[in-house]
Amino acid sequence: MAHIVIVGGGVAGLTAAYRLRRRAPEIRITVVDQAPELGGKLRPATLADLPVEAGAEAFLSRDPTVPHLAAELGLQVVHPSGAPAAIALKGRLHPIPAGTLVGVPGDLAALEGLARVTPEPAGHGPLLAPGADISVGELVRARFGAEVVDRLVDPMLGGVYAGRADQLSLAATLPTLAAAARRCDTLVGAVRLALGTSAGPATGLAAGAGGPSGAARPVFGTIMGGMTALVQALAKASGAELRLGLPVRELARTATGWRLVIGPTRSPEVIEADGVILALPARPAARLLHEYCPAAADEIGVLDYASVALVSLAFPGIEMPEMSGFLVPASEGYATKAVTFIDRKWPHLAAPDLSLVRASLGRYGDERVLQRPDGELVDLVRGELADLLGRELPVPVDAYVRRWGGALPQYTPGHLDRVRRARAALDGDPTIALAGAGYDGVGIPACVRSGTAAAERLTLH
Repeated sequence: MAHIVIVGGGVAGLTAAYRLRRRAPEIRITVVDQAPELGGKLRPATLADLPVEAGAEAFLSRDPTVPHLAAELGLQVVHPSGAPAAIALKGRLHPIPAGTLVGVPGDLAALEGLARVTPEPAGHGPLLAPGADISVGELVRARFGAEVVDRLVDPMLGGVYAGRADQLSLAATLPTLAAAARRCDTLVGAVRLALGTSAGPATGLAAGAGGPSGAARPVFGTIMGGMTALVQALAKASGAELRLGLPVRELARTATGWRLVIGPTRSPEVIEADGVILALPARPAARLLHEYCPAAADEIGVLDYASVALVSLAFPGIEMPEMSGFLVPASEGYATKAVTFIDRKWPHLAAPDLSLVRASLGRYGDERVLQRPDGELVDLVRGELADLLGRELPVPVDAYVRRWGGALPQYTPGHLDRVRRARAALDGDPTIALAGAGYDGVGIPACVRSGTAAAERLTLH
């Protein structure tokens, strides 16, 4: 009976375990994670005795990946209220314009009053050559000007990736736009083509309000009972043995399979496996791969990550704006970059006489604010929220702070090529696979697909 070890108990690793079980019910599966809980960036929290998310709160429901998985597992998908999202500019909250793809406009007239738009140069062939990759900011600045990047695209990508538009890969972060840019000679045309096929990426971890607006169908979804319901259902259906709170210290190829050393250095444990899936962040995966396949390790080991903090507040007896939340461009000078009005966005989480708010802080390369104590972060968010809303806010009846160190991968231009080269270096061995947000996308659907692909790659004996 084959024994497969999955290193990483996030949604990618658990999906891999579930798919392996569906593929081969008789095999033995072990999931090892150094965290004491399953779920990766899907974690529950309690705010004023109410269940809220401590990590990712939503997935793209237009992508059928998670809804189909939820149906398989007998879980119910819940959609947000449809309340509009906004962007904070110069002391006002402006509705996010319709017809945008993660802030990149397909209708320049919709940006009136939000950003000055440089007339797009005449087209002379496709915007992007086959196989080429540039940063999102480089493309948008060249076609529409700096204000569109700074006021719309950058805060959108900051909400999803905690990164900056001028550093993030177009091909990795906006794959449908990159594909359209290889066919179109204007960016307006490319956005319109891309919007016909996809709503763009979203993770729900850092994002408070984002994605396109004006859509007829719900853009986002969550799981009734919280995202951990998905985690628990995958773990149960996988039938995997769970080894939590145990770091994996070594990984070595043997004549018959794999040898893993797990646990504390003073009392290590050895596990023998026929196959391994590394479903953990890229840098620790590179460390484990270094001896076996340095070529793959070198490719994935360069991936950097951003850290964020989520601050959730419960305010007594006040009304918040009739919107799902808003984004704050870095150029506005606030530490808060995204705000979600939880009970406005998710009516099933509403509570009498309370307003629930979640704020995200932390931008790649400027994460000093995250070093402040929890109490200071709570006071900072409350003060900035009051300023952004233009009103006094009472002391919250409860607050919850969750820090996510190294949470969000930063896909610089050429990322997809680096991942392809890493996987190509492993292609000769069908007993090992990579999975997770470090390679295939930060959104929950991307992680589900990544885990599924890893499970299908392995040869089972």
